Amino acid sequence: MDAGKGLFHDLLVVEFASVLAGPSVGQFFAEMGAEVLKIESPKTQGDVTRRWKLPPENPADTVSAYFASANWGKKSVCLDLADKRVQTLVYGIIEKADIVLASFKPGDAEKLKMDYATLARINPRLLYGHITGYGSDVARAGYDAVLQAEAGFMFLNGEKDGPPVKMPVALIDLLAAHQLKEGLLAGLYRREKKGQGQYLAVSLLKSAIASLANQATNYLVAGVAPERMGSEHPNIVPYGTIFRTADGKEIVLAVGDDRQFQALCRILGEPGLAEDTAYKTNGQRVLHRESLNQRLQALVAGFPQNELLQALMKHHVPAGAVHNVPQALAQPLVQPQLLRNEDAKPLGVRQIAFSGPFSETLDIPSPPLLGQHTWQVLREKAGLTTVELQELAQKGLIFPPL
Repeated sequence: MDAGKGLFHDLLVVEFASVLAGPSVGQFFAEMGAEVLKIESPKTQGDVTRRWKLPPENPADTVSAYFASANWGKKSVCLDLADKRVQTLVYGIIEKADIVLASFKPGDAEKLKMDYATLARINPRLLYGHITGYGSDVARAGYDAVLQAEAGFMFLNGEKDGPPVKMPVALIDLLAAHQLKEGLLAGLYRREKKGQGQYLAVSLLKSAIASLANQATNYLVAGVAPERMGSEHPNIVPYGTIFRTADGKEIVLAVGDDRQFQALCRILGEPGLAEDTAYKTNGQRVLHRESLNQRLQALVAGFPQNELLQALMKHHVPAGAVHNVPQALAQPLVQPQLLRNEDAKPLGVRQIAFSGPFSETLDIPSPPLLGQHTWQVLREKAGLTTVELQELAQKGLIFPPL
């Protein structure tokens, strides 16, 4: 690996994806050093998330806060894929590409002649990662909120006596992105062994079901259909339970075994609680969670948050403060995870959260303006002259230079 370039500095990734799942994968490869070309349509003014803005944002900006969540380090190439001449230009880029990322609704890639079968004839070593809602044979678009409902996540989320609640992030999109990263990394390994490309399809539905984890097996193995429990855990108590401290702040406990529970009770000044037959084992605590939580709340309310957390950490009892997002992002350990612009202002979050000799922290450019690199890329990758670029721009097939 060349120093300062990243493990994937010699990979070319072409992204036909929008919103969050596919673009998250694209940013992952950009953070690993790959050149990522984000293909956007001039007809739709690019990725729709460029226009998903909060009230304080400038309506004229083409980089929204949402767009900045998954598009660092890329080059924006704005062109009309429905035009045959543009298709030919893109095919020339695909000849040199290693990976295509797509989130076309089933059937749309074929209409634009950007499907795997077409592109694989041009480049047999191409890895084609396709994110769909329900699979490549189901002509139905996938939307995170709908999948949260259909895969059971929305039903499980919320307070016991309250309605189903959507997760506050597009969790299913992010789970699908991780699945596609894994598939593509496996595909790169296979290509090294066999020299062949392949089609890799990831659906939001399968990604969601795979992530039901113990909630799925609680039903499949034990026959217990999971129910809404707020932040409680169905199998462990107190785990995920939130308590209010003397200074009006909140902590969460994640006690996973009887030893930790005994230490918790000693710290709270009530060691006998751990010897009560109703609470002595985790199984008993699950049966008597409501009475235990009431007793713990009364004890926790006698301590300030920081004092209690320090004591719990010292004695290896899993616990933490309930942070809002600004507090979470301000933590010292979080700072290397933040992406900063040229003025060192944090404006994004890294996709890479692992460490190792090949995950060095690269400085990557801020999210691109719409069409920012169109002329540059078409000159470098397709060999177009200025006259040819001007002709395409006049026809509205590509963006004029910024």
